[in-house]
Amino acid sequence: MQRSTHRPHLLARPVLVALAAAVALTATACSKSEDDASGDQESTAAAGSEQKVVTPAPGSKTCAIDAYGAEKIDLKNATVGFSQSEKEANPFRIAETRSIKDEAGKRGVKLLTANAQSQFSKQISDVQNLLAKGADLLVIAPLNSDGWDPVLQAAAAKKVPIITIDRKINADPCKDYVSFIASDFVEQGRRAADQMIEATGGKGEVAILLGSAGNNVTTERTKGFKERLAEKAPDLKVVFEQTGDFAREKGQQVTEQLIQSKPDIKGIYAENDEMGLGAVTALKGAGRKAGDVKIVTVDGTRNAVQGVVDGWISGVIESNPRFGPLAFQTLDTFTKGGEVPQDIIIQDGAYNAGNAKQDIGKAY
Repeated sequence: MQRSTHRPHLLARPVLVALAAAVALTATACSKSEDDASGDQESTAAAGSEQKVVTPAPGSKTCAIDAYGAEKIDLKNATVGFSQSEKEANPFRIAETRSIKDEAGKRGVKLLTANAQSQFSKQISDVQNLLAKGADLLVIAPLNSDGWDPVLQAAAAKKVPIITIDRKINADPCKDYVSFIASDFVEQGRRAADQMIEATGGKGEVAILLGSAGNNVTTERTKGFKERLAEKAPDLKVVFEQTGDFAREKGQQVTEQLIQSKPDIKGIYAENDEMGLGAVTALKGAGRKAGDVKIVTVDGTRNAVQGVVDGWISGVIESNPRFGPLAFQTLDTFTKGGEVPQDIIIQDGAYNAGNAKQDIGKAY
């Protein structure tokens, strides 16, 4: 990538013991925010599962402020800009935004927020506006993985560090952004395949409700699912793939088409809970019974976990959205001059018929 501002690349260094302690965080209690549309709902962290970090592999690359080319700053005196990618109708986004706001409030950090409403051009202008308003640090939940050059160049010119969460920007770590914090999406796909194999007996035809195009989450969840089927259940064939754009209504529409064209479909892998819940609605509308078609989803929303309890969904792989504590601790460590991992991977749980009823309180 050609850039107008260059920062030197970081040589791999051992992760400091202090950093390991810093990233072993737990979610904190939430408070309401008057501009949070979901402020009247239950706290995401009060009953939620902790966001835990997978121990970095030996030799994992880290980033420090001198290598990045920014200047040390006291987080308490900084202004943090947060760019949310999608409208907060999706429980994942509701929980994610609330977690960021709550952690900023807990730490007494000034927070500027913007929501792109699922429009990538708006997200680019949103982040540029956050910079214009004086953001010293940025936390971005990207809508797409590509197309970020205008933002990266503007942030580099102002020496503003960037943390990305839940989706990756296709750029250079410790040059264009500091760290990427997210789940292992390939592993999520593998674990979803394991649940589908168990639910179907490893034979038959299955469909995939793909997430939105243009981001690493969709690509990697698909990759992991297909790889695991090829490895463990070659008789379980993917015969239908269509995007549901991570939306419930679209998931319902695609599933209605699916059961018309493939009435004997045995399973549906929905790459997020909202599409899976849309699939449930479509199956109910077609007169199907719970369990007729095995559904496996990814996220861990309360509605999806209730679907497991009710027998409509066979399994849910968790993707924990409570990024606030981890994102702010990463910024705090980094701005004080400490090293942080370039990739911070979260360890996720799972729900099935054996634990869904007792663990539903951990869902969001």
